[in-house]
Amino acid sequence: MIEIIRKQDCVGCGACSQKCPVNCISLSVDEQGFLYPAVDKEKCIGCGLCDRVCPVINQSDENKPLAVFASYNADDKVREVSSSGGVFYEIASRVIDGGGIVFGAKFDADWSVVHGYSDKSEGIKEFQGSKYVQSRIGTAYRDAEEFLKSGRVVLFSGTPCQIAGLKLFLRKDWGTQLITVDIVCHGVPSPLVWKEYLKTIERPKGAEFGKNTVLSSLNKMPVITGIMFRDKRLGWEKFGFSVRGAATDGSGKNSVSRPICNSEVTEDTELLFEPMYENLYMQGFLKDIYLRPSCYECPAKSCKSGADITLGDYWGIQNCHPELYDAKGVSLVMANTDNGLALLSRCRLKVYQTSYEDALNGNSALVKSVGCPLQSAEFWRKFQSRGMSCLPGILVKMSTTPYGRLKLSIKRVIRKIIGEAGVRYIKRVYRR
Repeated sequence: MIEIIRKQDCVGCGACSQKCPVNCISLSVDEQGFLYPAVDKEKCIGCGLCDRVCPVINQSDENKPLAVFASYNADDKVREVSSSGGVFYEIASRVIDGGGIVFGAKFDADWSVVHGYSDKSEGIKEFQGSKYVQSRIGTAYRDAEEFLKSGRVVLFSGTPCQIAGLKLFLRKDWGTQLITVDIVCHGVPSPLVWKEYLKTIERPKGAEFGKNTVLSSLNKMPVITGIMFRDKRLGWEKFGFSVRGAATDGSGKNSVSRPICNSEVTEDTELLFEPMYENLYMQGFLKDIYLRPSCYECPAKSCKSGADITLGDYWGIQNCHPELYDAKGVSLVMANTDNGLALLSRCRLKVYQTSYEDALNGNSALVKSVGCPLQSAEFWRKFQSRGMSCLPGILVKMSTTPYGRLKLSIKRVIRKIIGEAGVRYIKRVYRR
């Protein structure tokens, strides 16, 4: 019987709940907004399936990819609305063109992040773009299994721990009929914090939306019509967070229906755009303040998830392969299995072979979990009563502690002496 003693020992994949043959495991939201399993002991039959599908209890061995590539989509329009090089869109398109079905993370009607599926090309757009919130898996593992049993090819994308959970849930090697794609994962933020942050955009004071926002109709409530965590108008490496919306007449109705995320919308306006280091939510995420506890001890690093393909940003490519650098976005693509290699060979992508060592220089999250900052506990204490209003003070404290001031001073001195190129070189040596 699954029993969570330490919250660090549950990734929230829901494999245990979906696998239980008597439905005695439910998922409950804790005070931080994360899902954890709860067992009805009176209904439990002691079969042990929940323990056998847990990716924390049943961790695989560390592995290395078969091949590593720098890659991007030849269609600039696809790259524009993708987080990096637009590789996922092409991979998913090949599966759907072959009659398959694609699973991925998308926004639902109230802008929570959930797992869904589609067998239509238009549906892939919902899965495009990074979403820095833990997605609710729901019944996605069961749904994927049903499609596989019916003979459909399934592409399932998610975080490494979600892919590890799926593999254990299926308990069968489906060969080329199943393609799994995970990401280079920094960690997943709290859905509760995300919803609280959204309230600051949906319910502003008066007509104020922040220093970089515009409202198209005087004193009218906005309805969000699009969110991008990785808006690349300032470039791939200097991405920003943006929100679009339509004004309402106060009745809750607006002149546009909710569009698919990242698709073109009409009769709307930009409610918010901020570079990543100026946006409050992104600052908290990048400082690791409100990640799921298991992210600080991730059980699925170093290709332990078993995914066929791993996707991410090829950060630092200008240092190791300057000839491949493109400010529109370059993806890191790792083929971890023959199944992954075979699918990539059918894709219409710009592909350049590189090395795992070069990829690691800019993507330490492939093998290392982030550390839990000391201020995380303080944030959660204050968040319960103050919501997002406590975050600015926490961020200031993180940068103004004696250690924080020393760290900033050292960085400034080093940059002044050796320049940005020297800093990048030192980082490469340190990561090795």
